[in-house]
Amino acid sequence: MFSPDSLKRHLQSLPAVPHYWVAYSGGVDSHALLHALAALRDTLPGELGAVHVNHGLQAAAAEWAAHCETVCRDLDVPLVGLTVDGRPAAGDSPEAAARAARYAALAHWLPAGHGLLTAQHRDDQAETLLLQLLRGGGVQGLAAMPAVADLGAGLLLRPLLDFSRRDLRAYADRCRLDWAEDPSNTDTGLDRNYLRQQIVPALRKRWPAVAQTLARSAQHCAEAARILEQVAVADVAGLTGPAGDTLVLSRLQVLAPERRRNVLRFWLQQRCGAPPSTAVLSRILHDIPASRPDASPCVRWGGFEIRRYRDRLYLMRQASARIPGQRFAWSLSGSLELPDAGGTLLANRASGHGLRANAISGPVEVAFRQGGERCRPAGRPQHHSLKKLFQERGVPPWERPRIPLIYIGDELAAVAGFWVCEPFCAAPGEPGFAIEWSGRPASC
Repeated sequence: MFSPDSLKRHLQSLPAVPHYWVAYSGGVDSHALLHALAALRDTLPGELGAVHVNHGLQAAAAEWAAHCETVCRDLDVPLVGLTVDGRPAAGDSPEAAARAARYAALAHWLPAGHGLLTAQHRDDQAETLLLQLLRGGGVQGLAAMPAVADLGAGLLLRPLLDFSRRDLRAYADRCRLDWAEDPSNTDTGLDRNYLRQQIVPALRKRWPAVAQTLARSAQHCAEAARILEQVAVADVAGLTGPAGDTLVLSRLQVLAPERRRNVLRFWLQQRCGAPPSTAVLSRILHDIPASRPDASPCVRWGGFEIRRYRDRLYLMRQASARIPGQRFAWSLSGSLELPDAGGTLLANRASGHGLRANAISGPVEVAFRQGGERCRPAGRPQHHSLKKLFQERGVPPWERPRIPLIYIGDELAAVAGFWVCEPFCAAPGEPGFAIEWSGRPASC
């Protein structure tokens, strides 16, 4: 049975935080949680507050916000109101769009170290597991909702996962709570509502303890997911480059297929926020290794891309539009922003290195590769093509067009971040300009 005392026991198993914020929608579940916490406020290790998110999706949204203000005022609980645009894009799930908008706003708002308490319960957990099964979710998805998770700079806490919807409704009735009913909860066109109203009742008739059983299965999957994560952490340590932004393909290929998928899924989730679909994962693991050694294979999804170069997989955000072919005048006296290339040029006065100051007799211009450029780096006896020089330094082909080239008159004088070409290099003791380039690959 749900009560303030039983809630207190569950709270004691969760991390203590300096401030407990209830995600309060105005519905019966979050109202029961808020009411019980208000009864416990003198025994809580932190302050109590509530936060209401207005998605702007229902005609009565303003009335719900006003209802939440009234309830919180009666309970003497401070309320914070957030407004988001929860409308789905074309082809998106309305449920997923609203949920994503809500959690993004809450994650951005939640103060560091504070806890956001949500009212998801055992029946919600069972529905989540069923939805994941029907969507082909893996072990992580079948683990459903954890009791504790990171959210922005704080924590997401779910203290009601051992209570049923019936428990919370009984408490609300006993305490004569007044809650708001969301009319969309009866819309069986939404997947979760269809499960809740059509499928779960039929399952419960045959298996009365279906919610408890599914919640237990979710716990088993959560344990398995933690073990898989531990394996992935150990595997990643032996596969990544110094900055963690590349994987050594030959080492990845040595692993068993299931470990390859596990470590790649983990690595992508850590760096991109979510793993790609099974289809995309298969393309990465099959198409890229199967491509010719001299090819530059690329797999794109959701704003990200993976490329291969010299036995390494590079993960990055998809590149912006093609770098324009025009030249940019630069006085060397200040920085030059090059947003299309993803960086800034800066010239610092130097002695004995950099561009020789006395060689700057004409206009200085910045351009990007068009093909056929050549440079004789300081100390080398002859000119080389930039393609050969970039190959020697192991610069991936997709990065080369975004590296600024410094021209004095019509001659290539320097390749920003790499070389100064003869005869533009300052000799020992000569005044010069050291060129700095802040551009980096668009990694995740």
